[in-house]
Amino acid sequence: MSDTTGTGLPGSPTPLFDHALQLHQLAPGEPLPRDGEPYPDDESHRSRRGPEAPEDRHSAGKDVALILSTHFATASALPSELADAFHDVYIPIHRNEHIAAAAERADRERCRQTGRWLVRHGTDRCSVTVGLALVAAVGTADDIPLIQTIGLLSNRFGPLAAHALEIQPGGVAALLWLAERVTGWGHVYVVEALCRLDDPTARPWLLRRACDGDILNGYFAGQVATVARLHEALVDLDSDSDMVDHIGRLLHLMSDCGGMGLTLAHYPHAGVVLEAHARHVGSLGPTIERYFTVAVLTQHLTT
Repeated sequence: MSDTTGTGLPGSPTPLFDHALQLHQLAPGEPLPRDGEPYPDDESHRSRRGPEAPEDRHSAGKDVALILSTHFATASALPSELADAFHDVYIPIHRNEHIAAAAERADRERCRQTGRWLVRHGTDRCSVTVGLALVAAVGTADDIPLIQTIGLLSNRFGPLAAHALEIQPGGVAALLWLAERVTGWGHVYVVEALCRLDDPTARPWLLRRACDGDILNGYFAGQVATVARLHEALVDLDSDSDMVDHIGRLLHLMSDCGGMGLTLAHYPHAGVVLEAHARHVGSLGPTIERYFTVAVLTQHLTT
């Protein structure tokens, strides 16, 4: 993924990037245990309460943008001077128009290098989040490994990492890599980014791997069924038991995700997909998951 310089001198704070990378190296193909929590800065964040989100959500990020603009106005200011500059302001974890505008106003290369430094060396989630926002705004394809690594801490950095990868050339492959290695809300952000890209190369994965069993999958199950053109993929079900089981999970989620995403009641191809799934699952050997899925869908249809 990326090189590492270790955790620094004994007793020095651990950069969050190094924390994510070290956990990733223990099991490279799997999500980090507990999403990488607790982070190295956990004690300092438990001992102080961060600023609340402003009541006017449109003003969120303005304080961060002001700090950045002041910093970039001084030509000699170093990225390290921002390492502890954001503790007293509210920091959005999603893309923010004010922060993005501050990045666009600054010298592009200097802004990029500042963002990279904060992500790579930041020891506090506040500065790392801002650094990732800068990389998302002005980064290049060279930043993909950096974004993927910090994105493994997906509960905090998943939204910005998914956005940053989504807008990069080669973003589909990068998002697919990350999607296999994040869970919870992080998985939601990455799969939703893949659905927005609507790239044909991602459809096989969406049809077989998108749902990992978390209830939060309900937020994107309908998007996956639509973008992956589930009703057109039914011809491949005969020889693909993995896809049959995954479609069962999709349909199960869509049967009870009102208020989260597209439900079976509003999915235009529900009838043909349910019929095809029932036909194909009946030709496979019984498993507990298949039995449970059929029972849930039967109850849904009868009630």
